[in-house]
Order: sequence, then C-alpha cells, then structure tokens
Amino acid sequence: MSEEIKKAAYHIYIVSDATGETAETVMLAALSQFKKKDMIITRISNVRTEEHIQSIVKDAVELKGLIVHTLVSERLRRVLREEAYKYDVLTIDIIGPILDTLTSYLGKSPQAKPGLIHKTDELYFKRIEAIEFTVKHDDGQNLRTIGEADIVLVGVSRSTKTPLSVYLAKEGWKIANIPIVMDIPLPHELFFITQQKIVGLIVDPEKLSTIRKARLRHLGQEQSNYADIDHVSQEVIYGKDICRRNKWPLINVTNRAVEEVASEILTLIIGKDRRVE
Repeated sequence: MSEEIKKAAYHIYIVSDATGETAETVMLAALSQFKKKDMIITRISNVRTEEHIQSIVKDAVELKGLIVHTLVSERLRRVLREEAYKYDVLTIDIIGPILDTLTSYLGKSPQAKPGLIHKTDELYFKRIEAIEFTVKHDDGQNLRTIGEADIVLVGVSRSTKTPLSVYLAKEGWKIANIPIVMDIPLPHELFFITQQKIVGLIVDPEKLSTIRKARLRHLGQEQSNYADIDHVSQEVIYGKDICRRNKWPLINVTNRAVEEVASEILTLIIGKDRRVE
C-alpha cells in the first residue's frame, strides 16, 4: 500500500462482482454534493469469493474506509455484511435493497448473474454500430465494405429496401441495400461477397406503380415512365430475372408489414437462431 493512499483522509472502496461501473457512477453522483477533496476511490471488480471480500474488509479496517458495493450474489452480500459488522466498517449496499424490493413486487427471484447489465450494453452498442453501417450502405453506397454486411437486399426502386434495412439494423444486423435499375449492370462488388446473404425484393407492378405515383406527387414532380404501369411491369420482370439467374431468394413485399418481411428475411439468411452475437 503506497504512502499516498495511507495519507488520504477518506477511502472509498467500490466493490462489484462485475465491472463496478454502476456503483462508481452512483457514488460519484452522490459525492458531487460534497466538497471533500482528500479522498481516494478504489474500484475493485470481479469479486467472486469470500476470501476476496475478507481481504477488502481488512484493507478498509486499516484505512478506516467505506465500502460501496453492487454484489448481486446474496451469499456474497451476506459475507460482506457480516465481515463489515465484525470490524465496524461502514458499507453501502446499492443493489441489494433494489433486488429485494423487486423480488417482492415481481414474485420472482433475481438471476444473480454478475455483469448482465453490461451484456445489455454490448447489444446496445452493436445495434448502434449496425445502424451506422446500414445508413452508410444505403442505396448502393460504400460498396468497398459491402462484404461486412450480414444481409444484402436488392430490388427495384420503392421496393421497401431502406425501411427494411433500418428495421433490421435496429435489431442489430448490418444491412446493405442495392437498387436494381433496368439495363444498368449491378456493381461487380456484389458478386464477390457471400451470395447466400443476398435477398431480392419484389412488388406487384400495380402496387408499385401506385406507390411511385404517390412519391412523385409528394415531390411535386410530373408523372413519368418511372410510375407508368408498363415500365414498372418491365422493371419487376427484369428484377425477378436477375435474382433467379443469380439464385438469390425472392420475397414479395406487396401489402406486407415491414416486421413480417423482416422476419422472413432473417429466417432465410440467419436461420431460426437469430440472436446477434
């Protein structure tokens, strides 16, 4: 133990069976209401044994410290309580009272697994990463890194590629989408990635024509062959032919909810176990 630590007037031990970030954040928020400066905060993570707790209490006794903890294990909380009481060490149990109250309210016992909150955090950040990737790879952008996508959607204009991409990205999947434009070759990068991750989207011509007409009205543009039923029909046939020649599965999205189509895509490409790793 260094002399600097020994000389400090106040010692606070942050004890956790996971990272201790939660306890430290709560403690720092509380300490912001005080003006004490001569203080040392020591975070001790991954506390999983009685011996480790006994060692921490021993240090706290020597320095007259305070122990703040978020131990989800009832056994470890009890050991800490007993050891601290034995040596007259002050403790603050941040999570124990919350778990007890929730147990009473929900009628269920907690899992008592350390680090679950950080697993949730990891999934959150993976979803953010997936959304960022998907936005950057919308409508055929950034083809150089298209191979990093979990799923690649191809289809003619207004076949719900972008809404589906965003929905799937919010679930944690990296999505790229590429437009099929009649008589314009698809980017060569598309044929150098795993072909099993590519899905084609189609819409019935009449419905697609109606959607495109509404789009043109919204943009204040005059009607053009973009929404003409004959032209749209040719585009749909062209898109189907490309997907069939490349053996990409086709999904008809006509009058279907995004959630329903997304589920079918995941079943096709990812399989029944759809957890984001």
